[in-house]
Parts: sequence; C-alpha cells; structure tokens
Amino acid sequence: MKSSDSKSHPFWDFWGPIFLTVFLYTGIRNYIAEARYIPSGSMLPELEINDRLLIEKLTFFRRAPRRGEIVVFNSPYSFDPHLRSRKGPSTFKCALVTFPLFALLTGIGDPACDAYIKRVVAIGGDQVLINLKGEVFLNGRKTVEPYVTNFCDQLTKAFPNCKTLKARVPMGHVLVLGDNRGNSWDGRYWPGGPFLPEREILGRAIWRFWPLNRFDSLSL
Repeated sequence: MKSSDSKSHPFWDFWGPIFLTVFLYTGIRNYIAEARYIPSGSMLPELEINDRLLIEKLTFFRRAPRRGEIVVFNSPYSFDPHLRSRKGPSTFKCALVTFPLFALLTGIGDPACDAYIKRVVAIGGDQVLINLKGEVFLNGRKTVEPYVTNFCDQLTKAFPNCKTLKARVPMGHVLVLGDNRGNSWDGRYWPGGPFLPEREILGRAIWRFWPLNRFDSLSL
C-alpha cells in the first residue's frame, strides 16, 4: 500500500531551514533584542572597547527614552541632512553589510550603516546647557553624572575641540552624549543639529554579557 505522504522537495529540504532561520533571526533582531559590541572609547569608563552588550527593543514601543539610559541608534548619516546629502546608503545595502559575518567574509562595509551608542542626557522639552568642560545643566540645574569621569580639560587644552551647547530639546527628540566627554562624536558636533529623533533609536542597552568578569546590568 502506497503512503499518502508526499515527498519533500529537495530545494525546500535544503533551503527551508535556512530561510526560516534568517526570518526568525531578522524578526528577533529587529523587534526584540540583539547583541552589540563597543567599537570605540566614547563611552569610557563604564563601557570599554569590545564589551558585548544586549540591546532590547520592546521598551521603546510603549514609552519614550529616559534621561540616563544608554541607547543604540542609527548613524547620523541616516538622519542628519548635512551628512545624508553627502553619503546616504540604501536600506538594502545597510541590511546586508550589518548582517553577521557579511562584512568579515566579503570585506564590504559602510560606516554610514553603523549603529552608534551614547547616553540620553536630555529629552523633549528640556532646556539644556553644556559647558566647555562637558558638564550638563538641565532646566537650570547641574546634572549629577557619576558615570562621567573624562571631562574636557580646557586648562591643559588636551581636548581643545570640545563645544558648548545651549538650546531647548524639541519634542520627539533627545540629546545624546558619550560618557567620555573629551573624545566622543555626539550631538555637540553633528552639523545638521544636535538632537536625535526618537524614531532613529534602535533600542536600549540593558546588560553587558562579555567579558564575564564584568557581567552586569546597565539598566537604571
């Protein structure tokens, strides 16, 4: 007696699991959580180069970012009008070059597709002042920032390019700075304006999972 079960197609036997894996990975990465690493020293001393972080993406579907949170966001080349006019890669290209191992295997990359990580220091409606040292004053009061130890040293002129800022943050935007105030390309320097649209934020850093000896929570 012949079985009523139909035979699987060789194409789907091979490619089906691959397509499903990519689909699940993309869905989880885009809407739930992903791992990121720290490529620079802009968040020293709390986050060191090559630290591995867990970035969760569900929180900002139900609320806006809060002061003090560490967030990952799209490169300023994707939203700054002055930068985007010079270099604006397609969404498809960025999806490819940011797919794990793609850049490593192909040698293809694009810095405009990179994600940045900074700390939210002001939210929509805040009146913010940043002095030459890199200290933050919100609505007339100095912000206590125990995680910042590397301020701009104006006396020795070690970081002569640090800039001041005085403005009100528009609604739907935040101001982000690196904890390493003397060595961070953040809102103080973006040519199109200092504020990050909330829609460009990919998620918030909640855990450092590597190296194991510094495994800890980054949540407020």
